[in-house]
Amino acid sequence: MRLGILDHGYGLGPKLLFQLIRLFSGHPAPDAAKITFYRPDFYGTRMKAFTQEAMRGPSAWSVGDRELMAAYVSRVNECPFCVAAHSTTAARAYQDERKVAAVLADLDSAPLPDGLRATMRMLGKLTAEGAVTAEDMRVVLSTGVSVQQIEDSLAVCFAFNTTDRLANAFGFELLSPEAFQAGAKYLLRRGYQ
Repeated sequence: MRLGILDHGYGLGPKLLFQLIRLFSGHPAPDAAKITFYRPDFYGTRMKAFTQEAMRGPSAWSVGDRELMAAYVSRVNECPFCVAAHSTTAARAYQDERKVAAVLADLDSAPLPDGLRATMRMLGKLTAEGAVTAEDMRVVLSTGVSVQQIEDSLAVCFAFNTTDRLANAFGFELLSPEAFQAGAKYLLRRGYQ
């Protein structure tokens, strides 16, 4: 059930911004953007900064890798909006739609380096079960993934477990394929600011 708060309750500034987004992109502002302007003091400002750091801050993981992690966590959470948004962005970052589709279809047989596969498996377990073990971490480390890379992937996991739950609770509307492509171009150019 879609909560109507995403369509109302904004001041003049956000309303004008949403109109500008529609004017320049040819697509309505996505609900993911709208929610950051609803109670920005409580959620939006802090979450945008955290997500920007997790997704575009310094990391040994590429932007494509982190977008793929976001899409995978979103698939585990059964969040259609975020799966579409971040699989589109990952495919654009990698310039490889097949790779992204293969990961989302079957992580074990997808063409990934062992470290990324082990990390994604750990993120999937954390998302589905709410916990991982020391042994899970040892498995990831044994593939050559660094402690910093694990921390970076956990930041992505946190950001998208939070966003996925909001997207599902608020009933984020799915966009057209063209709008998801426009959003992916924006995210790759500007990030999450």
